Amino acid sequence: MTFSISARCAETGMIGIAVSSSSACVAARCAHARAGVGAVATQNITDPRLGPKGLDLMASGLSAQDALAALKRDAPHLEYRQLALVDSQGRTASFSGANTLGTHRVAEGPGVVAAGNLLADPGVPEAMVAAFVNGTGHLGDRLLAAMQAAEDAGGEEGPVHSVGMLITREEAWPIADLRVDWADEDPIGQLRQLWERWKGEMQAYIDRALNPSVAPSYGVPGDL
Repeated sequence: MTFSISARCAETGMIGIAVSSSSACVAARCAHARAGVGAVATQNITDPRLGPKGLDLMASGLSAQDALAALKRDAPHLEYRQLALVDSQGRTASFSGANTLGTHRVAEGPGVVAAGNLLADPGVPEAMVAAFVNGTGHLGDRLLAAMQAAEDAGGEEGPVHSVGMLITREEAWPIADLRVDWADEDPIGQLRQLWERWKGEMQAYIDRALNPSVAPSYGVPGDL
């Protein structure tokens, strides 16, 4: 029901994750990222507790692989879970339990890991990694290019209805937390349109949080 990509930008240190599914509100359950720490995708028969726990483990100094090993020691019903992690150094780790649904695969590359289940084609994760590695521009652009590559490679067995993207930088909050929680048609395309809108405004909102005196005007009546 799900395919995802978790990645670190080697040039900027930004960390992000994008995920889509045939079910509603997938990013609310499956996408987890923390500035300076890493990202965790927890999917298939999802246990959302594993995302924050994996981030806590990496925040304590564990690598993605060591954090995954710790999760595997303690997590209940692990045979139903599919996990993908990237840490602040770009190291990756992944796991697919014995009860992962349908055609499922994981692919890893430098600073990036993609995972999917109930896939229409086993090459989907590899296509995602290739699109990310060969992509240019902002981390968000590369993540969305990977999501589109997944769709072009066949995507899921069923139609995709929800998608989300989470990006962290050095700020304590995500600089992008964008979601299409349900769409009957082309949620990935809708997320791309939302990203293009947000990308142009993103820095202004960061400036307003950190130093309002130098931030751009609000563009509302009475604003000077």
